[in-house]
Amino acid sequence: MAFTERLRLRPEGLDRLKWSTAFNLRYRLMNPLDVLRDSLYFFKRNLGQIVQLCLPLVIFEALLQQVVDHSTKPDGFPGISVMVGLLVYPLYTAALILFLDARSRGESPRNRDLLAMSASLWPRFALLTALNTLLILIGLSLYFLPGIWLMVTLAFGEYLLVLRGMAPLAAMKESLRLTRGNFLRILVCILCVMAPLWLLKGVTLQAYPEPQNPVVAVLIDSAHSFLQLFTSVVLFRLFMLISVVPEKTDGPL
Repeated sequence: MAFTERLRLRPEGLDRLKWSTAFNLRYRLMNPLDVLRDSLYFFKRNLGQIVQLCLPLVIFEALLQQVVDHSTKPDGFPGISVMVGLLVYPLYTAALILFLDARSRGESPRNRDLLAMSASLWPRFALLTALNTLLILIGLSLYFLPGIWLMVTLAFGEYLLVLRGMAPLAAMKESLRLTRGNFLRILVCILCVMAPLWLLKGVTLQAYPEPQNPVVAVLIDSAHSFLQLFTSVVLFRLFMLISVVPEKTDGPL
């Protein structure tokens, strides 16, 4: 009997074939170059809305960082810069994730609604960011590689917290599960975005060495932080491709 005839006689075989086709298509779509290309297209197409949504908070974060840097002693508490980030970063990052999710469903929410929702998520998001930052810093201090592993395996925690309403620890645990088997793919995507930004930041610091004019410092920090938001777009694309797994049929073919 031909294979197609057996499929007609056994519907579960057709279901299994559909699952396999969707599974293979999903992994073809997760080619890093395709992910980066699609993310760049989305970022350019929605740049105006992303600027309006996130840039004011990014600039405020840079201003606040400058105020803190100039009001504290050089030998002061080193974690104060991280604390400044915890105040503002969760607000614009959660708003961006909500925006990405809404646009992926064809919706156009108002910025005030996105910011209001991100403000309600701030306590949990700030706690997640603090835990991730602490673990990554500890990992980086342990011969660097553990920090890279943690940076990749915890990358989906923010999306799970914002989009699925998970608690911080549950989001971290689920991120570890989702990234299993996709480590290199995620790492390549992150490095393809961050390596040029690190290089650009280094060139900028050489052109404008410290001590910098406060205005110049705010402009540099704001531009660097805003461009880093592209990483969130790339990771959102990966998260959507990895987390939406076709339901597999357990019956025999």
